[in-house]
Amino acid sequence: MMWHLIAAVFAGLGAAGIALLLRTLSGKRLPRWIIPAFGGLGMLAYQIHAEYTWFAHKQQQLPPSAQVVASEKSKMFWRPWTYLFPMTTAFQVIDRENLISRQAGNDRLVEFIRYRFEKQAVDHVSTRPYLMNCTTRERVPLDASTGEPKLDELVRLKDSDPVFQAVCNAS
Repeated sequence: MMWHLIAAVFAGLGAAGIALLLRTLSGKRLPRWIIPAFGGLGMLAYQIHAEYTWFAHKQQQLPPSAQVVASEKSKMFWRPWTYLFPMTTAFQVIDRENLISRQAGNDRLVEFIRYRFEKQAVDHVSTRPYLMNCTTRERVPLDASTGEPKLDELVRLKDSDPVFQAVCNAS
């Protein structure tokens, strides 16, 4: 967070410097207000760039065994440009290296953890354990403290579901 503030200030100073240079080269025919206007636009441009590259930056930090299975894009009224170009604000990941696979009769069961990353002032990561029956394509969340399945939240997935593909095709 602090580094983004420092980078935004330097982007503003750089843009203001460009405006000062343009004003000097024009023989001071450009108005004086162009310098702070360029400074503000430079900071805004940096902030927009940082917000739109957040998802790609976070993906680069993930281990090779991690697979993104879902992403969420948002529109915000205080960021009117997001109505034209929605911004990725959250995504879900499954680490295929930490899958626990076992047989139960004719069914193949895989235990996995879903990681959810959210873009906030300080990035937020939440985890939730699941159990997937790869034979019947059923997914059920597990209680984090006891490890017991929450059968009332059982979901049947399609063959094309990215979570099913990541979990059942990897192990």
